[in-house]
Amino acid sequence: MTEKRKGARSIKNIPSDILEQLNRGEIQTANLTEWLAVDQKLLLENLLQQNDRIEYLQEILNHVNLLKKQTVNIINEAIGLGLLKLATHNRDEDFLSQLSSHQADLVRCWAAYAVGRNNNLDFREKLNKIQHFASDSHFGVREICWMAVRPDISKNLTESITFLSQWTSHENEYIRRFASESTRPRGVWCEHINELKQNPGLGLEILEPLQSDSSRYVQDSVGNWLNDASKSQPEFVIEICDEWLKDSPTKETQYIVKKALRTLRK
Repeated sequence: MTEKRKGARSIKNIPSDILEQLNRGEIQTANLTEWLAVDQKLLLENLLQQNDRIEYLQEILNHVNLLKKQTVNIINEAIGLGLLKLATHNRDEDFLSQLSSHQADLVRCWAAYAVGRNNNLDFREKLNKIQHFASDSHFGVREICWMAVRPDISKNLTESITFLSQWTSHENEYIRRFASESTRPRGVWCEHINELKQNPGLGLEILEPLQSDSSRYVQDSVGNWLNDASKSQPEFVIEICDEWLKDSPTKETQYIVKKALRTLRK
């Protein structure tokens, strides 16, 4: 395990040797600044060159270059889908499997999209496979992986909530947090789940086991979930928060409730 780097606070301050290592896929990004600075097209070229798959490059780049928006997330998804398409066509699934444990976090993000958007898997298989990414040590991979499967969660909402409720007792806080974060009614950088906006009670199967979770990472997600819901169903959220404070008057629950009600108390 390499020593954890702090990372530069602005892109212009990233040392050139660090940026080169990032673009070669030799190290993972240390913070959001580095994450935004990586040239994903160059990283892809280097990855494919290193793995004797350079013939995949041009088709993926052609698609990426046609994207109307060139944000990190959109490019990330496009590369992941491109790798999925070509690997599937060439029966090269072993290559995709290798990417899921690559040292570069952005490559692991591509692998997460290759799982989450693989139509040969049903949504349960996708969720089982995505758990590997949900427990990743890197913040970027943990965010991308729930976005990769969120369309399937939304389409199979009731079954997904029941499935993910089992993750709320997992020993890994990252996996517990995934259950909450992936089902947020509004979420961040993703389409809303209208069914949960109108009927947030559907999510209680996930939320209630987490109402006093010991992890601040999980607490933030649960509080944000309820804050999302408060924008369309304020009375529901107030009622749930009152119940939780009576049933579980812990500092963890108090923190979640404060976060949940922040919009209503403005």
